[in-house]
Amino acid sequence: MIVTEPIAPAVSTPRAELLRTMIRIRRFEERCVRLYSEEKIRGFLHLYIGEEAVAAGLLGEIGPGDAVVSTYREHGHALARGLPMADLVAEMFGRTTGCSHGRGGSMHLFDAARRFYGGNAIVGGGLPIAVGLALADMLAGRDAITVCLFGDGAVAEGEFHECLNLAALWHLPVLFACENNRFAMGTALAREHAMTDLALRAATYGVVAWPVDGMDAEAVAAAGRRAVTSIRGGSGPCFLELRTYRFRAHSMYDADRYRDKTEIAEWKHRDPITLLSDRLRSAGELEDSGRAALEAEADAELDSAIAAAEGGPLEPISELTRHLYAERP
Repeated sequence: MIVTEPIAPAVSTPRAELLRTMIRIRRFEERCVRLYSEEKIRGFLHLYIGEEAVAAGLLGEIGPGDAVVSTYREHGHALARGLPMADLVAEMFGRTTGCSHGRGGSMHLFDAARRFYGGNAIVGGGLPIAVGLALADMLAGRDAITVCLFGDGAVAEGEFHECLNLAALWHLPVLFACENNRFAMGTALAREHAMTDLALRAATYGVVAWPVDGMDAEAVAAAGRRAVTSIRGGSGPCFLELRTYRFRAHSMYDADRYRDKTEIAEWKHRDPITLLSDRLRSAGELEDSGRAALEAEADAELDSAIAAAEGGPLEPISELTRHLYAERP
């Protein structure tokens, strides 16, 4: 079923907190660019700049007992979920103090205690994991939902169709959250999908689905709250098509020659942080210096996290085979 009527439920996350979360994510990602250039972060690096409203709005509407399954563009998801910034920086520096003990890096952030089940380097790879987690919660009688984040490119993968079908068939408590940033790596949406209305496509599986302005944190939060309430009420899975845009290239290795610079500039006029900042200022809820103060707060947190990560230990060679094979008693 495709939902077309206006979204009514009130947002539970305070607007000021949405802004703070988005600024923390933006400053983290901007600092990662510098750290990558300094070769303190190595390997692949996929930035979330421009998409902050999705992480802040959606993940602010779930509880600590709910699960989150992410993608390889997951720094913002991890921060919005509550993973400490110091743990993320240490992981990206390859230190044992990182959230994945330095073995995962940028694409494989993980925190079982917070039910954050990764980054996943495989496009669409998190979908079957999310269905399995939701099934386990349902069979165990836990009042929990699983939020599964993925990009528009995953909709072209077979597991997308298999997982939506099973989730609908088994009435699983899954919130499928598609971050449609209009490009699967370097392939435009219309060059990959004959049906570009992804919410309508998901609805063919009998899943309640609707599109959301993914550049508006309040709209995302309202949609997330509505979906979470519906799923907790026993209605089965929901699908949100979060229409957003990444301001940076697919990864730090990407020359970004497949997009028109004018298009990028036009989307930057809808910067989610500026959009909410202006709205709060107009309502008298944010002083002119408020955004700068939040940025300074995030920068101080980053400075502390980086200093801690740089002092963290690297894993000794003698430990490299740990966690690879089960040890016999």
